[in-house]
Amino acid sequence: MSLAFIDTNILVYAYDADAGRKHQLARQVLEECWQSDSGAISTQILQEFYVTVTKKLPTSLPKQKAREVIETYHVWPVYRPTEFDIVAASEFEEKHQILFWDALVILAAQKSHANVLYTEDLNDGWNIEGLKIINPLK
Repeated sequence: MSLAFIDTNILVYAYDADAGRKHQLARQVLEECWQSDSGAISTQILQEFYVTVTKKLPTSLPKQKAREVIETYHVWPVYRPTEFDIVAASEFEEKHQILFWDALVILAAQKSHANVLYTEDLNDGWNIEGLKIINPLK
């Protein structure tokens, strides 16, 4: 089965009604993942989602609503990075000259056996060690 790993920005836009076109596009990506049972995520993404939607959006989600959203993702493969993953991500960061947090997301996507990473943060179309980067918001 083909898995698609969802980065924080896609998840946030899907629940940020003020994001306009990005909101619609992100919701479409998530709906496709739900319908095809192909979504994957990590605890890092869920943590970043919670902080962003409850504290950083112009119209924040209530904390209870954010928790309910997070709970729905328990049926997806949820990768839980280890201390070894943090070391590997730091090496990946150095090798590919990218931000550490992006390296950790890529590593989690790879460890989840995803073949696609949906994100706004990396170069669209980039294929990095077998993982295709797609920016569905462009």
